[in-house]
Amino acid sequence: MEAALQWAPKIGGLRAACHAFGVPRASMHRGLRGPFHGPKVPAKPQPRALDPDERQKVLDVLNSERFSDKAPGEAHATLLDDGEYLCSERTMYRILDDNEQVRERRNQLRHPEYKKPELLATGPNQVWSWDITKLKASTKWHYHYLYVILDIFSRKVTGWMLAECESAALAKELVEQTCEKEGISPGQLTLHADRGSAMKSLALAELLANMGITKTHSRPYVSDDNPYSESHFKTLKTRPEFPKQFGSIEDARAFCRGFFRWYNHEHRHAGIAMLTPVMLHCGHGQAVLDARMHVRLAAYAANPRRFVNGPPVRLMVPKAAWINPPPRPKPEPVGG
Repeated sequence: MEAALQWAPKIGGLRAACHAFGVPRASMHRGLRGPFHGPKVPAKPQPRALDPDERQKVLDVLNSERFSDKAPGEAHATLLDDGEYLCSERTMYRILDDNEQVRERRNQLRHPEYKKPELLATGPNQVWSWDITKLKASTKWHYHYLYVILDIFSRKVTGWMLAECESAALAKELVEQTCEKEGISPGQLTLHADRGSAMKSLALAELLANMGITKTHSRPYVSDDNPYSESHFKTLKTRPEFPKQFGSIEDARAFCRGFFRWYNHEHRHAGIAMLTPVMLHCGHGQAVLDARMHVRLAAYAANPRRFVNGPPVRLMVPKAAWINPPPRPKPEPVGG
Protein backbone atom coordinates (compact mmCIF):
# COMPACT_ATOMS: atom_id res chain seq x y z
CA MET A 1 0.00 0.00 0.00
CA GLU A 2 2.90 2.38 0.78
CA ALA A 3 4.46 1.59 -2.59
CA ALA A 4 1.22 2.47 -4.36
CA LEU A 5 1.19 5.86 -2.60
CA GLN A 6 4.79 6.54 -3.63
CA TRP A 7 4.24 5.63 -7.28
CA ALA A 8 0.81 7.25 -7.68
CA PRO A 9 2.15 10.65 -8.94
CA LYS A 10 4.50 8.93 -11.40
CA ILE A 11 2.05 6.55 -13.12
CA GLY A 12 -0.96 8.72 -13.42
CA GLY A 13 -2.83 8.86 -10.14
CA LEU A 14 -4.05 6.65 -7.33
CA ARG A 15 -6.36 4.54 -9.51
CA ALA A 16 -3.55 3.51 -11.85
CA ALA A 17 -1.20 2.84 -8.93
CA CYS A 18 -3.75 0.61 -7.21
CA HIS A 19 -4.29 -1.28 -10.45
CA ALA A 20 -0.55 -1.73 -10.99
CA PHE A 21 0.09 -3.04 -7.46
CA GLY A 22 -3.12 -5.09 -7.19
CA VAL A 23 -4.47 -3.10 -4.23
CA PRO A 24 -8.23 -2.39 -4.04
CA ARG A 25 -8.94 1.34 -3.94
CA ALA A 26 -11.39 0.83 -1.09
CA SER A 27 -8.64 -0.73 1.01
CA MET A 28 -6.34 2.17 0.12
CA HIS A 29 -8.83 4.80 1.23
CA ARG A 30 -9.62 2.81 4.37
CA GLY A 31 -5.93 2.74 5.20
CA LEU A 32 -5.58 6.47 4.61
CA ARG A 33 -8.43 7.18 7.03
CA GLY A 34 -6.86 4.97 9.70
CA PRO A 35 -8.40 2.11 11.70
CA PHE A 36 -10.64 4.41 13.74
CA HIS A 37 -13.16 6.95 12.63
CA GLY A 38 -13.58 8.72 15.90
CA PRO A 39 -15.71 7.82 18.93
CA LYS A 40 -18.83 5.76 18.29
CA VAL A 41 -21.90 7.94 18.35
CA PRO A 42 -24.87 6.36 20.11
CA ALA A 43 -27.94 5.93 17.96
CA LYS A 44 -30.50 8.63 18.37
CA PRO A 45 -33.79 7.47 19.85
CA GLN A 46 -36.60 7.40 17.33
CA PRO A 47 -39.31 9.89 18.25
CA ARG A 48 -41.99 7.49 17.01
CA ALA A 49 -40.72 4.56 19.14
CA LEU A 50 -42.80 3.29 22.07
CA ASP A 51 -41.62 4.39 25.49
CA PRO A 52 -40.88 1.71 28.15
CA ASP A 53 -44.34 1.97 29.72
CA GLU A 54 -46.05 1.48 26.35
CA ARG A 55 -43.84 -1.54 25.54
CA GLN A 56 -44.68 -3.10 28.90
CA LYS A 57 -48.37 -2.57 28.26
CA VAL A 58 -48.11 -4.37 24.89
CA LEU A 59 -46.25 -7.25 26.55
CA ASP A 60 -48.85 -7.53 29.32
CA VAL A 61 -51.67 -7.62 26.77
CA LEU A 62 -49.97 -10.32 24.70
CA ASN A 63 -49.33 -12.42 27.82
CA SER A 64 -52.85 -12.00 29.14
CA GLU A 65 -55.19 -14.98 29.32
CA ARG A 66 -57.07 -13.65 26.30
CA PHE A 67 -54.07 -13.59 23.94
CA SER A 68 -51.50 -15.99 25.46
CA ASP A 69 -52.41 -18.75 23.02
CA LYS A 70 -52.74 -16.48 19.97
CA ALA A 71 -50.19 -15.32 17.45
CA PRO A 72 -49.32 -11.58 17.46
CA GLY A 73 -51.11 -11.13 14.13
CA GLU A 74 -54.31 -12.57 15.56
CA ALA A 75 -54.01 -10.46 18.70
CA HIS A 76 -53.39 -7.35 16.60
CA ALA A 77 -56.49 -7.99 14.47
CA THR A 78 -58.65 -8.71 17.52
CA LEU A 79 -57.60 -5.46 19.18
CA LEU A 80 -58.43 -3.55 16.00
CA ASP A 81 -61.89 -5.15 16.01
CA ASP A 82 -62.26 -3.83 19.56
CA GLY A 83 -61.30 -0.34 18.39
CA GLU A 84 -57.89 -0.36 20.10
CA TYR A 85 -54.49 0.17 18.49
CA LEU A 86 -51.38 -0.41 20.61
CA CYS A 87 -48.71 -0.79 17.93
CA SER A 88 -48.06 -2.53 14.65
CA GLU A 89 -47.94 -6.32 14.34
CA ARG A 90 -44.22 -6.15 13.58
CA THR A 91 -43.59 -4.16 16.76
CA MET A 92 -45.42 -6.84 18.74
CA TYR A 93 -42.97 -9.40 17.35
CA ARG A 94 -40.01 -7.16 18.26
CA ILE A 95 -41.21 -6.76 21.83
CA LEU A 96 -41.74 -10.49 22.22
CA ASP A 97 -38.31 -11.16 20.70
CA ASP A 98 -36.63 -8.75 23.12
CA ASN A 99 -38.24 -10.70 25.98
CA GLU A 100 -37.41 -14.16 24.50
CA GLN A 101 -41.08 -14.99 23.98
CA VAL A 102 -41.24 -15.39 20.23
CA ARG A 103 -41.90 -19.14 20.58
CA GLU A 104 -44.55 -20.58 22.90
CA ARG A 105 -45.88 -18.29 25.64
CA ARG A 106 -48.42 -20.65 27.15
CA ASN A 107 -47.81 -22.71 30.26
CA GLN A 108 -48.19 -26.10 28.64
CA LEU A 109 -46.83 -29.63 28.84
CA ARG A 110 -43.47 -30.12 27.16
CA HIS A 111 -42.14 -33.34 25.68
CA PRO A 112 -39.58 -34.92 28.04
CA GLU A 113 -35.93 -35.10 27.20
CA TYR A 114 -35.29 -38.74 26.27
CA LYS A 115 -31.84 -39.99 27.21
CA LYS A 116 -29.86 -41.70 24.48
CA PRO A 117 -29.37 -45.38 25.42
CA GLU A 118 -25.71 -46.40 25.64
CA LEU A 119 -25.46 -50.19 25.98
CA LEU A 120 -22.30 -52.30 26.00
CA ALA A 121 -22.00 -56.08 25.63
CA THR A 122 -18.63 -57.79 26.08
CA GLY A 123 -20.01 -61.32 25.82
CA PRO A 124 -23.11 -63.34 24.96
CA ASN A 125 -26.37 -62.97 26.92
CA GLN A 126 -25.53 -59.54 28.29
CA VAL A 127 -27.64 -57.34 26.00
CA TRP A 128 -30.56 -58.55 23.88
CA SER A 129 -32.40 -56.47 21.32
CA TRP A 130 -35.91 -57.41 20.28
CA ASP A 131 -38.50 -56.10 17.87
CA ILE A 132 -41.59 -57.06 15.87
CA THR A 133 -41.93 -56.90 12.09
CA LYS A 134 -44.84 -57.55 9.74
CA LEU A 135 -44.92 -60.27 7.08
CA LYS A 136 -47.50 -59.86 4.33
CA ALA A 137 -50.27 -62.46 4.19
CA SER A 138 -52.21 -63.55 1.12
CA THR A 139 -55.21 -61.43 2.13
CA LYS A 140 -55.00 -57.69 1.54
CA TRP A 141 -54.28 -55.63 4.68
CA HIS A 142 -53.56 -58.81 6.61
CA TYR A 143 -50.17 -59.47 8.20
CA HIS A 144 -48.34 -62.04 10.28
CA TYR A 145 -46.30 -60.61 13.16
CA LEU A 146 -42.76 -61.91 13.66
CA TYR A 147 -41.22 -61.43 17.13
CA VAL A 148 -37.41 -61.76 17.20
CA ILE A 149 -34.94 -61.57 20.11
CA LEU A 150 -31.31 -61.02 19.09
CA ASP A 151 -28.09 -61.12 21.11
CA ILE A 152 -26.19 -58.00 20.06
CA PHE A 153 -22.73 -59.45 20.84
CA SER A 154 -22.98 -62.74 18.95
CA ARG A 155 -25.87 -61.73 16.60
CA LYS A 156 -27.55 -65.04 17.46
CA VAL A 157 -31.35 -65.15 17.33
CA THR A 158 -32.03 -66.49 20.80
CA GLY A 159 -35.81 -66.58 20.41
CA TRP A 160 -38.56 -65.94 17.87
CA MET A 161 -42.31 -66.31 17.51
CA LEU A 162 -44.82 -65.85 14.70
CA ALA A 163 -48.36 -64.77 15.57
CA GLU A 164 -51.47 -63.22 14.08
CA CYS A 165 -51.31 -60.09 16.22
CA GLU A 166 -49.01 -57.88 18.25
CA SER A 167 -49.68 -58.73 21.88
CA ALA A 168 -48.05 -57.95 25.21
CA ALA A 169 -49.02 -61.40 26.50
CA LEU A 170 -47.23 -63.10 23.58
CA ALA A 171 -44.16 -60.91 24.08
CA LYS A 172 -44.09 -61.85 27.76
CA GLU A 173 -44.35 -65.53 26.88
CA LEU A 174 -41.52 -65.31 24.33
CA VAL A 175 -39.17 -63.46 26.69
CA GLU A 176 -39.87 -65.84 29.54
CA GLN A 177 -39.27 -68.95 27.41
CA THR A 178 -36.10 -67.53 25.84
CA CYS A 179 -34.59 -66.57 29.19
CA GLU A 180 -35.32 -70.05 30.54
CA LYS A 181 -33.72 -71.69 27.48
CA GLU A 182 -30.58 -69.52 27.72
CA GLY A 183 -30.30 -69.89 31.51
CA ILE A 184 -30.46 -66.18 32.27
CA SER A 185 -29.83 -65.35 35.93
CA PRO A 186 -30.99 -62.20 37.78
CA GLY A 187 -28.86 -59.14 37.10
CA GLN A 188 -27.23 -60.65 34.02
CA LEU A 189 -29.27 -59.30 31.10
CA THR A 190 -30.39 -55.99 29.62
CA LEU A 191 -33.33 -56.18 27.20
CA HIS A 192 -33.55 -53.35 24.70
CA ALA A 193 -36.51 -52.53 22.44
CA ASP A 194 -38.25 -49.62 20.77
CA ARG A 195 -41.34 -47.93 22.19
CA GLY A 196 -44.14 -50.09 20.77
CA SER A 197 -47.17 -50.94 22.88
CA ALA A 198 -46.04 -54.53 23.46
CA MET A 199 -42.53 -53.37 24.40
CA LYS A 200 -43.79 -50.88 26.99
CA SER A 201 -46.59 -53.05 28.39
CA LEU A 202 -47.02 -53.35 32.14
CA ALA A 203 -47.17 -57.15 31.97
CA LEU A 204 -43.75 -57.36 30.34
CA ALA A 205 -42.29 -54.76 32.69
CA GLU A 206 -43.45 -56.75 35.72
CA LEU A 207 -41.96 -59.95 34.30
CA LEU A 208 -38.59 -58.29 33.67
CA ALA A 209 -38.57 -56.77 37.17
CA ASN A 210 -39.33 -60.15 38.76
CA MET A 211 -36.56 -61.83 36.73
CA GLY A 212 -33.98 -59.13 37.51
CA ILE A 213 -33.68 -58.02 33.88
CA THR A 214 -32.95 -54.38 33.04
CA LYS A 215 -35.10 -52.92 30.29
CA THR A 216 -34.23 -49.99 28.05
CA HIS A 217 -36.08 -48.30 25.18
CA SER A 218 -35.14 -46.38 22.07
CA ARG A 219 -35.90 -42.70 21.81
CA PRO A 220 -39.07 -41.88 19.86
CA TYR A 221 -38.59 -41.87 16.07
CA VAL A 222 -34.88 -42.79 16.34
CA SER A 223 -34.27 -46.02 14.45
CA ASP A 224 -30.53 -45.88 15.14
CA ASP A 225 -31.24 -46.72 18.79
CA ASN A 226 -32.17 -50.29 17.79
CA PRO A 227 -29.71 -50.97 14.94
CA TYR A 228 -29.19 -54.71 15.41
CA SER A 229 -32.84 -55.63 15.09
CA GLU A 230 -33.31 -53.28 12.13
CA SER A 231 -30.28 -54.78 10.35
CA HIS A 232 -31.49 -58.31 11.07
CA PHE A 233 -34.92 -57.64 9.58
CA LYS A 234 -33.23 -56.20 6.48
CA THR A 235 -31.23 -59.42 6.12
CA LEU A 236 -34.44 -61.42 6.45
CA LYS A 237 -36.42 -59.46 3.87
CA THR A 238 -33.65 -59.19 1.28
CA ARG A 239 -33.01 -62.92 1.04
CA PRO A 240 -33.59 -64.17 -2.54
CA GLU A 241 -36.12 -66.74 -1.33
CA PHE A 242 -38.15 -64.27 0.75
CA PRO A 243 -41.64 -64.22 -0.83
CA LYS A 244 -43.77 -61.16 -1.49
CA GLN A 245 -46.52 -62.71 0.63
CA PHE A 246 -47.20 -65.88 2.57
CA GLY A 247 -50.16 -68.14 1.79
CA SER A 248 -50.76 -68.98 5.44
CA ILE A 249 -49.17 -68.62 8.84
CA GLU A 250 -47.94 -72.23 8.55
CA ASP A 251 -46.05 -71.26 5.37
CA ALA A 252 -44.55 -68.28 7.17
CA ARG A 253 -43.45 -70.45 10.11
CA ALA A 254 -41.84 -72.97 7.76
CA PHE A 255 -39.91 -70.21 6.03
CA CYS A 256 -38.79 -68.68 9.35
CA ARG A 257 -37.56 -72.03 10.67
CA GLY A 258 -35.33 -72.45 7.65
CA PHE A 259 -34.14 -68.86 7.72
CA PHE A 260 -33.21 -68.81 11.42
CA ARG A 261 -31.45 -72.17 11.11
CA TRP A 262 -29.38 -70.75 8.24
CA TYR A 263 -28.81 -67.42 10.00
CA ASN A 264 -27.58 -68.90 13.29
CA HIS A 265 -25.58 -71.87 11.99
CA GLU A 266 -24.45 -71.06 8.44
CA HIS A 267 -24.45 -67.30 7.89
CA ARG A 268 -20.91 -65.87 8.11
CA HIS A 269 -21.54 -62.45 9.56
CA ALA A 270 -19.32 -59.56 8.46
CA GLY A 271 -19.79 -57.78 11.78
CA ILE A 272 -18.28 -60.64 13.80
CA ALA A 273 -15.15 -61.52 11.78
CA MET A 274 -17.10 -63.73 9.35
CA LEU A 275 -18.10 -66.16 12.08
CA THR A 276 -21.55 -67.65 12.42
CA PRO A 277 -23.61 -66.37 15.37
CA VAL A 278 -23.58 -69.81 17.02
CA MET A 279 -19.76 -70.00 16.82
CA LEU A 280 -19.38 -66.75 18.72
CA HIS A 281 -22.31 -67.35 21.08
CA CYS A 282 -20.95 -70.73 22.19
CA GLY A 283 -17.38 -69.49 22.66
CA HIS A 284 -15.83 -71.27 19.67
CA GLY A 285 -15.06 -68.13 17.69
CA GLN A 286 -11.34 -67.78 18.47
CA ALA A 287 -10.68 -71.47 17.82
CA VAL A 288 -12.30 -71.13 14.39
CA LEU A 289 -10.25 -68.03 13.58
CA ASP A 290 -7.04 -69.79 14.69
CA ALA A 291 -7.86 -72.77 12.46
CA ARG A 292 -8.40 -70.40 9.53
CA MET A 293 -5.04 -68.79 10.37
CA HIS A 294 -3.26 -72.15 10.05
CA VAL A 295 -4.77 -72.64 6.59
CA ARG A 296 -3.67 -69.18 5.49
CA LEU A 297 -0.15 -69.67 6.88
CA ALA A 298 0.16 -72.93 4.98
CA ALA A 299 -0.92 -71.18 1.80
CA TYR A 300 1.59 -68.40 2.49
CA ALA A 301 4.40 -70.88 3.01
CA ALA A 302 3.55 -72.62 -0.25
CA ASN A 303 3.47 -69.44 -2.33
CA PRO A 304 4.44 -66.26 -0.43
CA ARG A 305 4.58 -64.12 -3.59
CA ARG A 306 0.80 -64.25 -3.85
CA PHE A 307 0.47 -62.44 -0.51
CA VAL A 308 1.39 -58.94 -1.64
CA ASN A 309 0.75 -57.44 1.80
CA GLY A 310 3.02 -59.84 3.63
CA PRO A 311 2.20 -62.75 5.93
CA PRO A 312 -1.43 -63.20 7.07
CA VAL A 313 -2.45 -61.32 10.20
CA ARG A 314 -4.12 -63.22 13.04
CA LEU A 315 -7.71 -62.17 13.50
CA MET A 316 -9.37 -61.86 16.90
CA VAL A 317 -12.97 -62.23 17.97
CA PRO A 318 -14.83 -58.95 18.65
CA LYS A 319 -14.27 -57.56 22.12
CA ALA A 320 -17.49 -55.57 22.47
CA ALA A 321 -20.74 -54.55 20.84
CA TRP A 322 -22.29 -51.14 21.44
CA ILE A 323 -25.63 -49.49 21.02
CA ASN A 324 -24.76 -45.78 20.75
CA PRO A 325 -21.12 -45.82 21.86
CA PRO A 326 -20.09 -42.66 23.73
CA PRO A 327 -18.25 -40.07 21.64
CA ARG A 328 -14.50 -40.31 21.65
CA PRO A 329 -12.70 -37.43 23.36
CA LYS A 330 -11.09 -35.03 20.94
CA PRO A 331 -7.29 -35.05 21.01
CA GLU A 332 -5.76 -32.04 22.66
CA PRO A 333 -3.93 -29.69 20.29
CA VAL A 334 -0.15 -29.96 20.32
CA GLY A 335 1.79 -26.81 21.04
CA GLY A 336 0.69 -23.38 22.14
